[in-house]
Amino acid sequence: MDINPFLFYASSRSTIFAKTVQNMDRKQFISGTTAIGALFSINSPISAYSITKEFSKVKIPCFLKPGDIIGITSPASHITVLEIEPAVAKLTEWGFRVKIGQSIGKQYFTLGGTDEERINDLQMMLDDPTIGAIMCARGGYGIVRIIDKLNFDRFKESPKWIIGFSDITVLHCHINEVYNIASIHSKMCNSFPIDWERADEIQKNAILSIKDALLGIPLFYETAQNNFNRFGSAKGVLVGGNLSIIESLSGSISDLNTDGKMLFLEDTGEYLYNIDRMFWNLQRSGKLRNLRGLIIGGFNIKPDDEGEEFGKTIYEIVLEKVAEYKYPVLFDFQVGHQINNVALNCGLMHQLVVSAKGASLSVQRH
Repeated sequence: MDINPFLFYASSRSTIFAKTVQNMDRKQFISGTTAIGALFSINSPISAYSITKEFSKVKIPCFLKPGDIIGITSPASHITVLEIEPAVAKLTEWGFRVKIGQSIGKQYFTLGGTDEERINDLQMMLDDPTIGAIMCARGGYGIVRIIDKLNFDRFKESPKWIIGFSDITVLHCHINEVYNIASIHSKMCNSFPIDWERADEIQKNAILSIKDALLGIPLFYETAQNNFNRFGSAKGVLVGGNLSIIESLSGSISDLNTDGKMLFLEDTGEYLYNIDRMFWNLQRSGKLRNLRGLIIGGFNIKPDDEGEEFGKTIYEIVLEKVAEYKYPVLFDFQVGHQINNVALNCGLMHQLVVSAKGASLSVQRH
């Protein structure tokens, strides 16, 4: 496929399959873990989400419909045009049009172009009234270099969905905290399989959850029982993302206020001692004190060096930091640097239920 910057992809298959058909094909997320999609019309109004009084000012971008435009940009690490082709093909198949940003294919060392090039590309998409959502092509590193140079004036007046995870946590935290705008934490372009038919069902289900989030279908997930879980039920606005990114934002304008909220965390490539250090930061800074619930996703841990073993598991590290608090804690949720990385609505009200039978996380409706 020959793709040029800013080329629009019109869908030849604009029909969105009925949610009931999707459910028949999408039953198993992982052994012992099931994702269940609720049956709602793709035209479900924004009011389907229940926002409590204290969070009634949350701005929810308009959900998409077939024919709407999704912009693809690379505000962090570099990616080639060829590498985003599977994502472009799938988004088009879902009925969306795609606008490819000028940062795609650009490279400045590890970055997707110079800071100025990435700023200009993301700024254009933030300001463009025809774009309904912005999918970040990949994570890596780079957004913190440009976040304070972006102008969100038009974006806050007419918000759109920001999609991504990992380094994109910078964007999620910034727009959630500073502008109180909802966003979508999910896989990005570099996670779409080249051959959809041969892809793992878990990977396909996780990617299809992005479609549900964009269409406004309330997300509902169930997970298997975990012996380290702490039981309970709670409601709160969902915030979070990559642990090391959240810690790095401490003290900045983008720093998350977690009071009264549901926090989810994931990370990859870190030693256990460093994970312990980061959780101490959350504990000492008060980010764990007034939570409604804590959700721990995937932690791809770097093996300890021989003779330098830390001696605690990720479960022990977390439970030690929250021992004095009473809210529910869920481990091994399907989010993070892994195949099973489902879409989550940052900034929206969720209910978490953790019991001896397992756990569920759902966006709240009236």
